Amino acid sequence: MAEFIPKQYKKEPITIRMDFDKLEKLDRLAAEYNISRSELINQCIDYALAHVTEQ
Repeated sequence: MAEFIPKQYKKEPITIRMDFDKLEKLDRLAAEYNISRSELINQCIDYALAHVTEQ
């Protein structure tokens, strides 16, 4: 069995404001994929940052 090695949490807590419809959609998708809302938002941001065209 793999040994558990605790690691420092590397994410910074922030607050954002978004419209209710967007939040509901995020919650539905997070539930569908069985991940937290925070993890889904992080993955969406990672995808957007990897595909943004820099000027």
